[in-house]
Amino acid sequence: MPAEFDKFSDSYDDLLKNPIRDRFAGAGGAFFYSRKLDVLSGFLKDRGLNPSGLSLLDVGCGQGDFLKISVSSFHQLAGCDPSEKMLREIDSPSITVRLQQNPTEIPYDSNQFDVLTAICVFHHVPLEARHALCLEMHRVLRPNGVMCLLEHNPFNPVTQIIVRRTPVDADAKLLTPTLSKRLFRRAGFTVMRTQHFLYLPEMLYARMGWLENSLAMVPLGGQYAMFCQKADGKS
Repeated sequence: MPAEFDKFSDSYDDLLKNPIRDRFAGAGGAFFYSRKLDVLSGFLKDRGLNPSGLSLLDVGCGQGDFLKISVSSFHQLAGCDPSEKMLREIDSPSITVRLQQNPTEIPYDSNQFDVLTAICVFHHVPLEARHALCLEMHRVLRPNGVMCLLEHNPFNPVTQIIVRRTPVDADAKLLTPTLSKRLFRRAGFTVMRTQHFLYLPEMLYARMGWLENSLAMVPLGGQYAMFCQKADGKS
């Protein structure tokens, strides 16, 4: 996995380009990250948590696109990734990044973060390595902390087409929400909510966001977010 994304780093944005994807979100794809931040922030606020007082670690952060748009939202931001070349694209004094020497080991202390995110990461993780990475995520999350898994929805036909046509997803093995729940429960997490989003392209969402929000529990959105909690007192 590290060597693969080192290879992609110089042309990563170009490799993500796809006519369907670009029509959905426009050039650059910032809309995809802003929607993820909206979904995460909304969940935290529903739980009575203010993101501005929380620390967040993005596991498998790549070039840090999600971290960069989250700088004004969280108190402390950190990332880790197995690709050293991808991490070089993160140059912000507000973001701490560390290289994962081993893709299934997270180079941070136990019980360190309030919130974890893993954004379209697990479909690249080999099946036999997924449980070990989940256990590491459980380790670095603080008791009562929130873990947010964001993944492509294999039940959405447009998502399937985009993934098949994207070179960086050549090895992708998409996870259904049911599989994701089973994976993280096995690692000791409590699953709190799964919601779907990216039903509407950017232009429509700007005018009809209420419609997408009303469909959050319908399992057909382009991606889904699964929120889990680490029980108090468990390391």
